Formats: sequence, structure tokens, C-alpha cells
Amino acid sequence: YTTDTKSREENKKTLENLYSLSVDITKIRRLKEWVLLQDVAYVKEIAGILQEMGADETTVANIIERCPEAILHTPAEINSQRALWQLVCHNEKQLIKLIEQFPESFFTTEYQQNQKANILFFQELGLKNNIITRFLTSAPNIFYNPVEKNKNVIETLQRNYLNLGGSEANMKIWILKLLSQNPFILLNTSTAIQENLEFLQKNDFTDQEVLQLLSKLKGFIFQLNSTTMQKSMLFSKNIFKCSDQELKQLVLKCPALLYYSVPVLEERLEGLLKEGISIAQIRETPMVLELTTQIVQYRIKKLSALGYDIKSGNLESLNGTKKDFEVTYGKIQSKKERPIFNPVAPLHIE
Repeated sequence: YTTDTKSREENKKTLENLYSLSVDITKIRRLKEWVLLQDVAYVKEIAGILQEMGADETTVANIIERCPEAILHTPAEINSQRALWQLVCHNEKQLIKLIEQFPESFFTTEYQQNQKANILFFQELGLKNNIITRFLTSAPNIFYNPVEKNKNVIETLQRNYLNLGGSEANMKIWILKLLSQNPFILLNTSTAIQENLEFLQKNDFTDQEVLQLLSKLKGFIFQLNSTTMQKSMLFSKNIFKCSDQELKQLVLKCPALLYYSVPVLEERLEGLLKEGISIAQIRETPMVLELTTQIVQYRIKKLSALGYDIKSGNLESLNGTKKDFEVTYGKIQSKKERPIFNPVAPLHIE
């Protein structure tokens, strides 16, 4: 919409209909005022469809405030979208909950044919409906691709998996796991995927090691390019002063050395060194580079409060997800709180 908004007036009928639904119009003016200037809007009709699905007045108002352009779609477009999403939703109660959480994804109706073809393709592939629903809300643009493009990427992945020594029996599980971890791999071209795999093979990673990396990287490798990977590997080699073979082992241990760009690795290394951690310690436990500087500082602070000196120990206690760290922290805490008691020592009683 490129109309000069200042020369046009807000549509009075649209405003009246929005007021009747208790929609906060100031929010719309602040976010997307151009919606209020359109000659045609389907406020009552869209609200009616949402109410049919079980949305109450507050939910309807909330959806329109968050995604005002919803009222510019025709009822026919929204009913088609409703039928489309019902292919993967258990019921309308679940559907209305999703629309409230992700209105922009639902009200993008320009690619309905592609969306439908991709939903059916993912179902054929064996993806569960709850995973497809997650894709629709968190990665909607993968459905805008023509289905042939997505099929092409999947076929490239399947072919490479088998070429790298993966078994036919495990291939389906591998593909589904990869997709559910990172659906954005479908936004890449099959050529980019091929180039990245060839880069690893040229750098002496065996087929088995490449497969291992693909699984560890959750598909992120397909969003990289050989130039950034080369720079990151060279940076790590210089920092850790290691041979090509040692570098390869470090990358297999910590694929982040391949995935993160040089500025990110530099910043994280700097953060660790400031905390008094040595390069030797980082080389021993490179996975610590997967954590942001803020997370590392927070974890060191918590461990220091228990009297645990990170500089003299290994960095394993810093590693892992939030849940992993809480388990480690709990163990160190209970060890500290446990009284030192020797069950066979004689008791001195007067």
C-alpha cells in the first residue's frame, strides 16, 4: 500500500464496526493506520467467522488489534484458510488458539494453493500434524514455496544421506528429525546444500563424520556457505594452535566452531578469557563456545557463590542447556551442603 495516507480520511464505517467490537483503535493507528484508510473492509464478517470458531469478544478484539489487515480479507479467503488449517488442527478450539497466538501466519492468504500442496506433501512424508501446525505458525514462509521446490530439497537430502553411507531403513527417521528440528532448511536451494557437503568432504571429513555433523548441527549447516565455514575453521586453528587433524576433532566435538562466524567466536572467546579461563581449558571443552557471553557470566557467578573455582577445574560444569546446568548446579550444591561424616570413626562421648 503506497497511498499517501495524509491526503486520505479514515473509513468511518470501519471505525464504527471496530468500536462495536471493543477494538482498541489507537493501537491500530499506531501500528498500521493504512488499514483504517481502505475503502472496503470486512470487519463484521471476519469477526463473525472467528466467533463461529468459538472466539469470544475479547479474543476477536485481540486478534484484530494484533493483525489489523485481517479485516481487509474477504470472508471467502478466510473460510478457505480455515478449511486449510483444519487439515492439521484437531478441532476449531485449537485453531482459534493458534490464530490468537499467530494471527499474521493465519491471515497470509496469498499462497493458499502452495500451502495446501505443501501440507499434503508433509503429511505424505510422515510428519505428524502437530509438527506441521508448528511449521505453519513459526515458519510459515516454507509453505509459500511451490511444493516442487520443497520436494527437490528433500530429495537432495535423501540422496546425500544414502551417498554418505546412511541406511535406507533410517533415512525417513533422519529426514523427519532434521525437518522438525530446523524446517528452515527448506528455504535453501539444493545447490547450496550440495556445495556445503562437498566443502566438508574437501576438508577431509569422512562420510561418516559428515553424517555425524549433519545430525549434530540440526540442519544449520545448510544455511552456511563455504566461505564463512573456511574463515571460522581458520580462526579456530590459529587460536587453538592445532593441526588439521586436531581441528577436525574439535569441530566434531563442537560443530559451533563451523557454524558461528568469526566475530561471534571472537566475542565469546574474549568473554571467557576475561573470566580468567585459559585457552587450554577452552580447547579441552570447546562446547562452551556454544553459550553466549551473558549465559557464561551468569553460570560462573552462580558456581562461584558455591565456592566452585572455574579457573582451576574443567569447564564441563558450564556446559549444556539450562536444564543440564541446573542439574550440575544442584549436584555441586548438595555436595557442598552434605556434612562430612565418617561412619566407621569412633564417637567421642563423655
